Amino acid sequence: MTSRQILTSLMLLAAVGPAAAQSDVELPYWASISVDEARMRKGPSPDVPVTWEYRRKDLPVKVIARHETWRKIEDPDGTQGWMAARLLSRTRTAIVTGEVRPMRDEPDTSAAVAFRAQPGVVGRITDCKNGWCLFNVGGRKGWIQTDHIWGD
Repeated sequence: MTSRQILTSLMLLAAVGPAAAQSDVELPYWASISVDEARMRKGPSPDVPVTWEYRRKDLPVKVIARHETWRKIEDPDGTQGWMAARLLSRTRTAIVTGEVRPMRDEPDTSAAVAFRAQPGVVGRITDCKNGWCLFNVGGRKGWIQTDHIWGD
């Protein structure tokens, strides 16, 4: 095998590896968009029309189907379509829903408010228990009730 063939094989493995790892996960599962720009398509192919272009890294999505290296996703608005698996990450994120929500110091409604998050704010989830998730928004952390977010 030539060095060029080895390099090509390694590049192929790097591209397919993350998609293959996600194919073992039971459906549906949570994921997030891992790039600054990602296109949703009508079907699992780069040859079908784009239905939406996302420009929000870390936006949570629900993966509801698989086809080779493509994932059918649902976004926070309920829109469904296909996205290349390489554009998705298993990093747990969520989006604040409804109204301004308190982020608390502890997972308890009587705990002090650490900060408040506007609807549409996206953050990373690092822990969930008893109906609460620890929500990290740009380094600021607080506990939020799971019924106040989408993506948990």
